[in-house]
Amino acid sequence: MRRRRRTEILVQANPNLAASLANEIKQTYTYKEIVTPRHGLTMVKMRESAQKSLFYIGEVLVTEAKVEIQGEIGIGIIQGMHDEVATQLAIIDAAYNAQLPETLSWTDTLKAAEAEINRKKIKQQAELMETKVNFETMDV
Repeated sequence: MRRRRRTEILVQANPNLAASLANEIKQTYTYKEIVTPRHGLTMVKMRESAQKSLFYIGEVLVTEAKVEIQGEIGIGIIQGMHDEVATQLAIIDAAYNAQLPETLSWTDTLKAAEAEINRKKIKQQAELMETKVNFETMDV
């Protein structure tokens, strides 16, 4: 599973998921904080719909952390001021980069969380579609 997909699942899923995976690693391995969680701003790219060109819509506040486990560096970045979650994401990333055996069992857990996220999105989309007005069928 690629880093982007994994991070999106961990950020969107139940917050306890990232905490439990990171705790599993912390119980067995020692980690070194290379960069303690810090706040910063990053530019947000958008694609303009008419000409399909990229532009920067503005900045967003993020929290970034970096850790090292067994010589491998992990990075955790999350929108907002969430120091603990950024560290948890960095620990999980470092565990994957170090190819720790614990990460092999996480794939099914992450896929199940992704399926739950998708179910919630579909349900929310269905609820929104119920309120959609079809102007083509309205009598004038």
